[in-house]
Amino acid sequence: MKIVIIGDGKVGHKLCAQLSEEDYDIVLIDQNAGKLKKALNRMDIFCITGDGANVEVQKEADVPHADLVIACASTDELNMLSCLLAKRLGAKHTIARVRNPVYYRQIGLLKEDLHLSMAVNPELAVSHEIARVLLFPDTSKVETFVKGRVELVEFCVRADSRLKDLSLADIYRKYQIRILVCAVRRGKEVFIPNGDTVLEEGDRIHIAATHRELENFFNALGKRTGKVKNVLICGGGGVSYYLAHQLQHSRMHVKIIEKDYARCEKLTELLPEATIIHGDATDHDLLLEEGIESADALVALTGMDEENIIMALFARTQNVPKIIAKVNEDSRAQMVEGLGIDSIVSAKSVTADAILSYVRARRKSIKSANVETLYRLVEGKVEALEFLIRQECEYTDVPLKELPTKPEYLIACIGRKGRIIIPGGDDRIQAGDSVVIVTTERGTEDLREMFRR
Repeated sequence: MKIVIIGDGKVGHKLCAQLSEEDYDIVLIDQNAGKLKKALNRMDIFCITGDGANVEVQKEADVPHADLVIACASTDELNMLSCLLAKRLGAKHTIARVRNPVYYRQIGLLKEDLHLSMAVNPELAVSHEIARVLLFPDTSKVETFVKGRVELVEFCVRADSRLKDLSLADIYRKYQIRILVCAVRRGKEVFIPNGDTVLEEGDRIHIAATHRELENFFNALGKRTGKVKNVLICGGGGVSYYLAHQLQHSRMHVKIIEKDYARCEKLTELLPEATIIHGDATDHDLLLEEGIESADALVALTGMDEENIIMALFARTQNVPKIIAKVNEDSRAQMVEGLGIDSIVSAKSVTADAILSYVRARRKSIKSANVETLYRLVEGKVEALEFLIRQECEYTDVPLKELPTKPEYLIACIGRKGRIIIPGGDDRIQAGDSVVIVTTERGTEDLREMFRR
C-alpha cells in the first residue's frame, strides 16, 4: 500500500514512524530539507523536499498512483488544497488534518467538495479523550468502542486496593461483575493475563466493560472519588475551547487561565458560561488565588510540555484529586508517569491512532472483518482493535473455547445488535458483530491473525 504524507510535523513524523514499521510504502513531503534528512536516517522511507500543494512535487512523489495521501502540514488551507490536488491527480483516498473550528463545523460539505475520505481534528479528538477521563475520574485513561457502548479503561492497583494479591479468577468470582482485565503492565513488562494472574501493587491494568458495569465495579472496590464539578484549565488554546464546551454540557464549572489577552477576549465570546482569567498559569501564586486547592480537576493544556508538567506537579502538592497534562513528547510522557501524574494526553498520538485505524481498514486484501477502531496503549506496546465481522467464515459460530487463540491475543468484548457481551468460553462470534480484541502483537489487520494455524 503506497502512502504519501505531506508535512513532517509532530503528527506526520509519528505516522511515518508507525507506518514504516508496518512495512507500508511511505513517501514524506516537507519543505524543510534538514528535517527530512533526520527522518531519512531514522526510518525506511522515501523523502521529497518541496511544497505539498505543488502539483509537480506531488507528481514527483507519485501521488497519481498513491493508495492514500495524508495532509498534515501546518495550515488547514494547505492540507485541504493538497488533498484536492491529490484527488485530481488520481490518489485513491485522502485524509486532511483540519484544526479550525469554523472549517470543522462545515466538514460535511468540505469533505464532499474536496473528495476527502476523512478529516481529523487533533484538538477535538484529544478534548474528547480528556472529557471521558473527567467523567470517569477513577481511571487514568478511557477509550471507547462499539459506538461508545464499551469502555476500555486504565487503572492503577494501589497499595490499599482490594484487588492487590488477588488472582483474576478470584476477582471475577468475588465481585460477580461483567468486566474483563485485558492487559497488565508490571514495571517494564506488558502481558495479556489469564485467570491465574495475580495482581500486584503498582500494576496498571486495562479493563473492558460497559460504563454501568465499570461504575458498579469501582463502587464495589470502595474507591469511588466524587464526581468532577470544578475544573481548572491552564492554557486557552483549541483543546481548551473544545474541552470547556463539552464539560459545560455535563454541567461542570470551568475556569480557564490564559496569558494572551486577545485570546481571553475571544474565549469570553465563545464560552460565555465559563470563567476566563487573564494570567500566567505557571505562576503558583495565581493558581492559589484562583482556588486550585478547591478544584476537583486541573487540566494543563499550554503549548509547552515543560509548563504542563510543572503545573501538574504543583497541583499534586495541592492535593487536586484529578490531574491531566498534555505532553506531546513521548520520552517526557514516560518520565512524567513515574512522577505520579497518571493521566497524560497527546494530540499527535490521538490523531495518529485515528489515521492508523483508517489505514488498516483500507489495506488491500480480502478479509471477513474490517478494522473500525484502533487505540495504542502502554506506549504502543499494546493495541486494542475493534473489528466489524462482515460475513460468516471459519471462526464464526464456533464456541470461543474451541478456537485456537494465540496467548498474545484476547477477545475483550462482542457487540451484537446494541447488546454488549463480555465473552466466556461458550460464546460465539457471529456475522454482523463488533469484536474488540487486545493484543501485544503490532500491526494486526485481520482477525484471522489471532488464531493458530
